[in-house]
Amino acid sequence: MGQPVREYLLTLCVTVAVTYLLTGPVRKFAIAVGAMPAIRARDVHREPTPRLGGIAMFGGLCAGLLVADHLQNLNAVFELSNEPRALLSGAALIWLVGVLDDKFELDALIKLGAQMISAGVMVMQGLTILWIPVPFIGTVALTQFQGNLLTVALVVITINAVNFVDGLDGLAAGMVCIASCAFFLYAYRIWFGYGIEAAAPATLFAAILMGMCLGFLPHNMHPARIFMGDSGSMLIGLVLAAAAISITGQVDPDAMALFAGGERNATHAMLPVFIPLLLPLTIIAIPMADLTLAIVRRTWNGQSPFAADRGHLHHRLLELGHSHSRAVMIMYFWSGLIAFGAVAYSVHSTSMWIVLAIAALSAVGLILLLLPRFTPRTPRWAEFLVPPRYRHSARRAEAAAEAAAREATAIEPTPARPVVAGVSGVNGATAVGARSRFPDRRKAESNR
Repeated sequence: MGQPVREYLLTLCVTVAVTYLLTGPVRKFAIAVGAMPAIRARDVHREPTPRLGGIAMFGGLCAGLLVADHLQNLNAVFELSNEPRALLSGAALIWLVGVLDDKFELDALIKLGAQMISAGVMVMQGLTILWIPVPFIGTVALTQFQGNLLTVALVVITINAVNFVDGLDGLAAGMVCIASCAFFLYAYRIWFGYGIEAAAPATLFAAILMGMCLGFLPHNMHPARIFMGDSGSMLIGLVLAAAAISITGQVDPDAMALFAGGERNATHAMLPVFIPLLLPLTIIAIPMADLTLAIVRRTWNGQSPFAADRGHLHHRLLELGHSHSRAVMIMYFWSGLIAFGAVAYSVHSTSMWIVLAIAALSAVGLILLLLPRFTPRTPRWAEFLVPPRYRHSARRAEAAAEAAAREATAIEPTPARPVVAGVSGVNGATAVGARSRFPDRRKAESNR
């Protein structure tokens, strides 16, 4: 079992390295071609930032699949299954449409059609749901039409859920990285714990997806130097959906040999083993909730479900007073709690400690939501594990700078800048300046 782990680790490292190294040149390319849209009303960033980060992520996907194809143990995934090729075909199509959208702003219906076609391409190559386990009933075999329809629906929902949550620096990449990590642990257990080869493609997809997100995150954390754009968000959403479809609809329940007292009772007893049926939804529970609330809100207001607004969950966290980084970390916390909680429940469903731990962590999350202005104090021995703004030295330097600024202001006040009619004050090229608090100052000082 150790050798496959090393091969997965090698695939992960190659994917991370390729994605990370490609992101810098891709950023320069995005600036050169003008893929830097103006600041929109719903945006939270203050500077035009290049998109097209999905180009680097797609490069990482191709590199991960190429390396895995040449490894001794992972090569069997390509020989025994056509799913990696199906994934690459669907991913290439949705990535290409995403690149065009990042540059030319395609219509929402065009992107929806491209998502359905990409899912259809994967279905045509065998990546589809064949059966689903249903509690109290047993394993239900689906017809070809039912399986294809369910596959397309899951792909489209997952892509749009990830796309909707891509509103803050590092949010979508981090949440999908957490999701893929939890999914990898579950799929690896099904593959090597039960010896089911049908779970091997999903395990590989999860490892590569984790590498794509980890390689892109250093460039995308606040303040982001580049955005993944729709080329990246739709790509990682499709890869996540493909992993879920692979392990949900391709793993035969009979292969687990856990039946006792009939198929119906066995399916009910081993419900936690079939968590992959629900795991994709629990992994993206927060994006799914955001997607559902957005559709209801926009429809209620008489708008199109695809109309953009500032009512997403991450926008509401900012309105509560949380900083950009804190809002992202809170979303990470809830995603990890739900995803890893589901995986832990699938391993030990009868343990009360898991339920109590999830309840305690949920209480901690609620406290964090209610304390937007609270800044934690980090022990000195753990300062290297946290961002610089939470370290003692950084806080002392910030306090000293504020004190020096107050003293300089008290000694020599800065004269007010004149206000030119029709021009608002700005700082630099992109910051939004406030209006002068003394619009009639020159009238008061003038005797004319």
